[in-house]
Amino acid sequence: MEDIFRAVEWATKAHRGQLRKGSGVPYIIHPLGVARILIEHQCAQKIVIAGLLHDVVEDTEFELRDIEADFGAEVAALVEAASEPNRKAVWEERKEHTIRYLEMASEEALWVVCADKLDNARSLRDDQERLGAALWAFFNRPKTKQAWYYNALVEVLGRRMQCGEAAHLHARLAAQVEQIFVEA
Repeated sequence: MEDIFRAVEWATKAHRGQLRKGSGVPYIIHPLGVARILIEHQCAQKIVIAGLLHDVVEDTEFELRDIEADFGAEVAALVEAASEPNRKAVWEERKEHTIRYLEMASEEALWVVCADKLDNARSLRDDQERLGAALWAFFNRPKTKQAWYYNALVEVLGRRMQCGEAAHLHARLAAQVEQIFVEA
């Protein structure tokens, strides 16, 4: 558990000053939410740590080698699996890459990605209830494109996460996505 607390501190430092789109909530709340989901599903410590650090490479100055130096190659590999490889590519290309990648990703990576998307979906649901249609102006793509992406994620993760706790986590994501994008 000590490594999890160290990862919380590490992620907090890395995301210092960042806020979530739409809500203005400190960004660190998201990786903590992902970790909570993974802990609730009794995931291994390395998966929880990867959940805490999953956005560090995409959204901060830290690199995979920094994560590997502090948390090991397995955690760094899981963070890499949950990260988009080319943040400069157009949105559609990045999302299509993620969907294709999930077809072959490790089970451990699927857990991190699914927990990440579930926490994101919960935030979207809450923000949509608070802001209504104005929420979607905070994003680079409209609600219809976001719906396409989240529904594609639900589909691929549903094929890959069919047993036990994995199926339960996927079902939670699917329910959130349906609630958010019911009319999209």
